[in-house]
Amino acid sequence: MEIYFCIVQRKVVSPNDFTDLAQVRNRLRAFEDRYNVTAQPFQWKFTTSDLDDLLARLDRDTALRQEESSAVPAT
Repeated sequence: MEIYFCIVQRKVVSPNDFTDLAQVRNRLRAFEDRYNVTAQPFQWKFTTSDLDDLLARLDRDTALRQEESSAVPAT
């Protein structure tokens, strides 16, 4: 859903040049009609394996920073 709303924000709501709520509603409905005709499932590229790798790198970086900060003597 977050990706869909991001698309709506970029393609429908911005720029915010509406004079009333009826224009917002009409533009959203027109976008919805067009999107429903052309929409295709998203092809996810970020896998659970990618997530595991990213989290492991973050853990390593955090551990290194903690070691570096504890090794520096206070002045």
